[in-house]
Amino acid sequence: MAIMQPRKVPHRKVRKGKNEGIATRGNTVAFGEFGLMSLDNERINGHQIEAARQAITRYVKRGGKIWIRIFPHTPVSKKPLDVKMGGGKGEPQYYVAKVKTGSVMFEIAGVTEEQAREALRLASHKLPVRCKIIKREEF
Repeated sequence: MAIMQPRKVPHRKVRKGKNEGIATRGNTVAFGEFGLMSLDNERINGHQIEAARQAITRYVKRGGKIWIRIFPHTPVSKKPLDVKMGGGKGEPQYYVAKVKTGSVMFEIAGVTEEQAREALRLASHKLPVRCKIIKREEF
């Protein structure tokens, strides 16, 4: 399984920061016909994104087209077990995507509405956020 992580990062370690408020960008279905929208603010790691992608791909049996709209850019560091306090910050262990309320995480096109809804429902069970399946609004 290929873990999602950036090839190069500008800074090896970053501070935790805040993940509050609602998404002002990436909050509409831009590429596909149906999307999976987050209803919570949360950090989603590369393994969770990959598991959701596999769930969608397996359900539609490699039919249709899938877009992953989030990418884990932020490193999360952790100190090893049985290490005393102090001694600096731990090494980066994995990367996360900071997802806000209203962010569209996955999109799908080229399949029927029933297939898309079931595939996105299965993917939502792999993610640590509450999700809503949305349809593209035609203007």
